Amino acid sequence: MRVMQVELAVVGFGKGGKTLVGALAKAGRRVALIEQSDEMYGGTCINIACVPTKALVYQSEHPDERVDRAAWFEEAARKKTALVEAMRAKNFELFDSPETSTVITGRARFTGPHTLMVTAGGDELEIRAETIVINTGSTPVVPPIPGLAGNPRVVTSTGMLAATERPKELVVLGGGYVGVEFASMQAAFGTRVTLIQRGGQLLPPEDPDIAAAMEALLTDAGVRVLTGATVERVDDADAGRASVTYRTRSGETATAHGDVVLAALGRRPVTEGLGLAEAGIKVGSRGEVIVDRHLRTSLPHVFAIGDVNGGPQFTYISLDDYRIVLDQLTGSGTRSVDDRRHVPHVVFTTPPLARVGMTEAEARATGRPLRTAVREVADMATVPRAKIVGDPRGVMKAIVDAGTDEVLGVTVLAHDAHETVNTLAVALRLGATASLLRDGIYTHPSMTEAFNDLFAHLA
Repeated sequence: MRVMQVELAVVGFGKGGKTLVGALAKAGRRVALIEQSDEMYGGTCINIACVPTKALVYQSEHPDERVDRAAWFEEAARKKTALVEAMRAKNFELFDSPETSTVITGRARFTGPHTLMVTAGGDELEIRAETIVINTGSTPVVPPIPGLAGNPRVVTSTGMLAATERPKELVVLGGGYVGVEFASMQAAFGTRVTLIQRGGQLLPPEDPDIAAAMEALLTDAGVRVLTGATVERVDDADAGRASVTYRTRSGETATAHGDVVLAALGRRPVTEGLGLAEAGIKVGSRGEVIVDRHLRTSLPHVFAIGDVNGGPQFTYISLDDYRIVLDQLTGSGTRSVDDRRHVPHVVFTTPPLARVGMTEAEARATGRPLRTAVREVADMATVPRAKIVGDPRGVMKAIVDAGTDEVLGVTVLAHDAHETVNTLAVALRLGATASLLRDGIYTHPSMTEAFNDLFAHLA
C-alpha cells in the first residue's frame, strides 16, 4: 500500500477547501486535495449548482429569436456544458500543477484521527496529514414520498442541470429558493411548469408580501403555482409522463402531470461513508459535522467547512470558512463565524430576489419601533434603469429602526438585485443609516439610485 505524508489534506473540491489548498501550496506547504469524481473538479458550484444554473438563467433571458425556445434550450445547454467543462479543467490544473499540491481522485475514509484511506477501483492510498479539512458539501434530499425515489421521471437539481432537452411539462416539488429558481428559468424557455409547495407561501423565509410578489411574477411567466398542497405520490402515466397526486389546502385530491418531476425539497450534508464515527468526529441529527466557532470538529486538528458543517449553503460562506481556517493555521486564530454580519442572499429568478438583514417579521419580533417602506419598481419615476432594460417589474422593501435610523433589512425584487444587494450589505456592515442611503449620490441611470426613492418613503 502506498503512503503519502502531507501537512494538509482536504476531502472535497469545494470553494473553501480548494482555496485553502491553493493558499498553503503557494506558501510551500505539502497539501493534498481529494475528490471522489473527476466530474467534480472545482466543486459543486462550478459543476452542478451556481455556475450551470446561472448560465442557463442568463441564456433564458437572452433568447435567439430565430429559433424556438426548445431549440434555444438545447443551444443554451451546450454553452453551459462547454463553460463547466472549461472551468473544471482549469480547476484541476490550478490545484494539481503547484509542486507541493496534489489532486487525488478517489473516495476518502477516515481510518484514524490523522489518516485517510483513499480508494479508486482496486487502488488504495493512505494519506497521513497533520491537519484534515472535511469539505464534502451537500446533496439533494429525496423524501420518502411513494413513487419518488428510483422513478426515471424524477430528477434532482443535479439531473435537471444535466438535461440536454427542454421538458415540455415540468412539475416542481418545493417552493424554496431552488424550486422557484428552476421554475422561473424553465418557464422562460417555454416549458409548462407546475410548482407544488406544501407550505402556505413560496419562499418561507421571506415576508408574505415578498412571497406574494414572487408568486405573481411566476404566474405572469406562465407558472402554475399551488401553495398549501401536499404531494401524496408519484406514478407513471401514459405517453411518457409522470402523474403527481397531491392534496389541496381544502382537502381535495388532484393531479399534475409532467414528463419531468423536479424534487427541490432541500439538501443534506454529505458525510455518509467518511468513517467519521470511527475517527471520533461528532455529527448532528441531519448528518452535519458539528463544529465550533472556529470550524474545528471534536478533533481539534480536523475542520469542517462549507455545506457539510450545516451552516448557510452558499459558496461565499464556504469562502469565508476558508478565511477562518487559514487564520487558525497561519494567522492570529481570532477570526470566527461570529464576525459574519449582514450576509446577503439571492434567488436568480427573472428578475432576481435579494435580501440582506432582517425580514419585517424578524424585525417586529425584536420589539423595536419600526419605519418601513415598500415601493413598486414600476412606480419609481426617478429610476429609469428598469424601464431602459425593459423589465420594470418587482418591489423593494426597507425596514428601519424608528428610534436610531439603523437599517435592519432590505429586500430587492428587481432587475440587478443580485448586484445592488452587495452595496446594501457593505452599507449595513459599516453602519450606514437610512438617511445616509436616502441622500446618497449614485450613478444614473442605475438600479442603485432606487435607494434614494426607497428610503425617502419610510413611514
